[in-house]
Amino acid sequence: MQQLMNFFIITATLLSVLYFILIIYYRFAYASVPIINQTTNQLNNQSTSLTVIIPARNEAKNIEACLQSILQNNYPTTLLQIIVVDDHSEDETAAIVQKFTAQNVVLLSLKDFVTSPLNSYKKKAIEIAISKASGELIITTDADCIVTPTWLQTIESFYKETNAKFIAAPVVINASNKFIEIFQAVDFMTLQGITAAVVHKKQMTMCNGANMAYTKAAFDEVGGFTGIDNIASGDDMLLMHKIYTQYPNAVHFLNAQNAIVQTAAVSNLKQFMQQRIRWASKADKYDDKRILPVLVLVYAFNVMMFIFPIIAIFNNYAFSILNTQYSILTFWLWMLFLKIVVEMIFLFPVAKFFGLKKILWVFPFLQPFHIIYTIVAGWLSKFGKYTWKERVVS
Repeated sequence: MQQLMNFFIITATLLSVLYFILIIYYRFAYASVPIINQTTNQLNNQSTSLTVIIPARNEAKNIEACLQSILQNNYPTTLLQIIVVDDHSEDETAAIVQKFTAQNVVLLSLKDFVTSPLNSYKKKAIEIAISKASGELIITTDADCIVTPTWLQTIESFYKETNAKFIAAPVVINASNKFIEIFQAVDFMTLQGITAAVVHKKQMTMCNGANMAYTKAAFDEVGGFTGIDNIASGDDMLLMHKIYTQYPNAVHFLNAQNAIVQTAAVSNLKQFMQQRIRWASKADKYDDKRILPVLVLVYAFNVMMFIFPIIAIFNNYAFSILNTQYSILTFWLWMLFLKIVVEMIFLFPVAKFFGLKKILWVFPFLQPFHIIYTIVAGWLSKFGKYTWKERVVS
């Protein structure tokens, strides 16, 4: 038993060290991402035709505000097209969108193009919209999102400046004072910080479909969603990897506050878990294998952080590290403390960028919930099913 416990302690120590090194690397990588502040002249000198694509299913409560925020952008109407694809909505989504068709908004109905069940309706919606798109640059967002008044101008200016084939851009959760929404905001902000860091460093291909852009030509050149169209999720990261494979130096992160998109928080724990399981379900589908060791390390570290206090209940084993005595429980408490400190060091500049420093005070108290959710969502994404938009996906 003593040898087994010693092996367990050594393994846990190694996992902890590797995890802390990873987070510290992200901190320095994020610090190297330039914050983009375009001049008024740059934002007012538009010359690129854009097509904004919004897949929508049962979004009657959100779609009007989304479209109004996009139309508030002072972008030349001759260069802007907005396509909403109604994905078999059972509410008034289509009727609401219809009111905007006089303002460069095109409404497509997915049921007019799809006659048999699919595993990824969203990819099909985007694919059909792109086939009808007149824009040189495709921009995607979600129907529950709100964009800034200079969102389009900021993306277009960055596109011309970098000659990008693919642009990942920032997204923030618009949270109320409800615990589940604050938890989402902090968790999502962490993912966004990592996304900015790894995309800038060309380390991994991460993005969010609520705010990204790519050229129509690049989409066609990589065959669109061919090869990934049977995967329920991944209209963002899996496509990004296809484009990155062909154009590794033309994939960029737009780190501009004017480009931040606000997305709605899910309202309860069940919806939150379903969303995170859906996101995690594509983990083993990446051709970009660089992300897999990171996912394994993060998952294993969280499993260790979950198991240690349980072991301590039954056997608070005592051991020595560098001539200092520890018990299982004290070791776990030190690891939890270091985890909070290291992650806070990473999160502070990210929270400053998103204007969310005020919610960081809850971060230490979220740790137990974050550890458990990471384990459960990771497991169910591989071995379970999830429901999204009233559809069951296995």
